[in-house]
Amino acid sequence: MFQSLVKTFFFGNYFYGICAVALSIEAALQQQYPLNKLYYYVLVFTLTVWFYTIAYITDPSLSTSKNPRTNWYIQNRKFIRYSQLFHLIMSVIIGLYILYIYWQELWHIHINQLIPLLLTPLAALFYYGLSFLPSYNLRNIGWLKPFVIGFTWAGLITIAPIVFYNLTHQSDQGISPIGWWLLLKNFMFISVLCIMFDIKDYATDSNHNIKTFVVKKGLRFTIFSIILPLTIAGLVSFLIFGTFNHFSQKRLSINLLPFIAMISVCYALKERRNIFFYLIIIDGLMFFKAACGIIASG
Repeated sequence: MFQSLVKTFFFGNYFYGICAVALSIEAALQQQYPLNKLYYYVLVFTLTVWFYTIAYITDPSLSTSKNPRTNWYIQNRKFIRYSQLFHLIMSVIIGLYILYIYWQELWHIHINQLIPLLLTPLAALFYYGLSFLPSYNLRNIGWLKPFVIGFTWAGLITIAPIVFYNLTHQSDQGISPIGWWLLLKNFMFISVLCIMFDIKDYATDSNHNIKTFVVKKGLRFTIFSIILPLTIAGLVSFLIFGTFNHFSQKRLSINLLPFIAMISVCYALKERRNIFFYLIIIDGLMFFKAACGIIASG
């Protein structure tokens, strides 16, 4: 029973939904904004779960794969179908409610908020490809895939909460310098996690000729020449930014923990790991980062 619940929680992408909500709260607090209304976070959760599940229910190899995650989808087709329907209906209802209540305010969104806000769903749309533009499937461009995901997450968790708050409070305030820096920081953090996750899919990506970093360059090069340098660069840039903005010792120290944890995970990737390592430990770094950021903002 417990194992079944764990599989549902992680394989069903509900953990991703929780991470998206936690990171949205973290980004708002770090930009010194109050939290949004509850239904906003419900929308973030339902959209994230729905979006991530699409990849598995539309995978052409779903019926032949030996991957435990795809096998779980085969065994729980009916549950997934109802789950997807529920999350889509909830997203549409909340989206229509927001349009109805704040239609006039939507026309007054600040331009420097509007551009990244529109680019976020556009990147997500092209990630899976369009039926009338099948060649524009960014998911099949291996080296670009982690950065598309990173950008989509960064826009959702960094820009969207601020835009929604300004929308509901009739504020024309734009994104602050710290907001733009957080957008870049979240983009790089999530992108590095995606590169880590590609290590799990090495065999599948290689068979499908998807040239991810690990397929093109190998495991050791990916870890020590891509993941580790990017993580250290993020850590150093945060120290510089935090020092320049006079962050307290406590705030600096707590926000450094996710970078240190990521470096530790880099070395752990040298050995073969099962799928739950990636789902719990690597994806768990998102939740850990959010928790550290929320605590540091307190």
